[in-house]
Amino acid sequence: MAENTLTALIPDIYAALDVTSREITGMIAGVTMDARADRAAVNQSVVVDIEPDYAAGDNITPAMVVPDPTGETSGSTSIVITKSKSYSFGFNGEGQRGLNTGAGYLTSRGGKIAQRIRTLVNEVEADLTALHTTTSRAYGTAATVPFGTAGNFTDATYAKEILISNGAPDADNHLVMSTITAANMTGLQASANIAGTDSIQRQGILLPLAGIDLRQSAQIKTSTAGTMSGGKTNNAGYAIGDTAFGLQNATGTGVLVAGDVITFAGDTNKYVVASAVFAGANPATGDVVTLAEPGLKKAVAASNVAITVTAASVRNMVFNRSAIVLAARAPARPEEGDLATDVMMVTDPRSGLTFEFAMYKGYRKVRYEVALAWGVKNIKPAHTALLIG
Repeated sequence: MAENTLTALIPDIYAALDVTSREITGMIAGVTMDARADRAAVNQSVVVDIEPDYAAGDNITPAMVVPDPTGETSGSTSIVITKSKSYSFGFNGEGQRGLNTGAGYLTSRGGKIAQRIRTLVNEVEADLTALHTTTSRAYGTAATVPFGTAGNFTDATYAKEILISNGAPDADNHLVMSTITAANMTGLQASANIAGTDSIQRQGILLPLAGIDLRQSAQIKTSTAGTMSGGKTNNAGYAIGDTAFGLQNATGTGVLVAGDVITFAGDTNKYVVASAVFAGANPATGDVVTLAEPGLKKAVAASNVAITVTAASVRNMVFNRSAIVLAARAPARPEEGDLATDVMMVTDPRSGLTFEFAMYKGYRKVRYEVALAWGVKNIKPAHTALLIG
């Protein structure tokens, strides 16, 4: 395999990245990224350690023998590399010759590479924002864009409060907003005497405010709410911390879906549905709805309690960096190698993702390829929440 054939491409790639239209990708910048140069196979698992909560221990009892340490079982979860994609393009000799009479072959080649990086980055960002269905609870009002009052940051602080009350660290927390929400934020909070700095006015930068980093993303999702209306819990009764509950038979219509935001009568908390198993098209005995961790913040009475489903809404995401993990690798190649004549890794300065570039020489033709393998997971739902709007 020839070496350094692609090295001359690097200046063209970075020059093209500077002028190519790029969507904002605040999620990638805010999550924990595991982006080693190892090669990854599709469906390969990356194991992440998760330590259990520690309960209060026993009182100190003086003794001449050192007591055994408290036993506990460490937990773990797996992040699966679910996608392995490559986007290619090619030129033949005549095509290159024609380009050199116009924009130039090198300019065209660099632009094509940059557009493929853009596509891959947007796919990764979209996978991260799709994790909104795995978050714990929500704050805000459907169809009402947050930050609508100048000088009022409570939409951010109340969203962050969900994380803190769930036990998240009070550092490295992020709020990734839709571009519309960010427009409200920068437009109504940009005054220097409100924001405490003129950086928003001069540069449009979203700053750390009230202990949370404000970012934006072009891939923030707008949910499609489930169809359940008039549903009620069964009469079993559920305690604080419970995550699963049943429904009253044949009461209400429609179904719940993962990602729905619901409330219970007498409880102002907005819970995110992690999963819902319905036997049919309407509530029935045996149907089970599961909330994301840490479950109920207020007990549900042993009677049929009404459930309200929040309408479709924009899903701005608030989370601690450690809660969401992105694992990204170069796609696997055979141990014997393949027909690529050169391969190199290049890091996109905007997203921080490292992509594999490969070149394949054929008969009077060349193929270029930009590739990435990745997987995402919310490993700590309790440390993630939504700011809906």
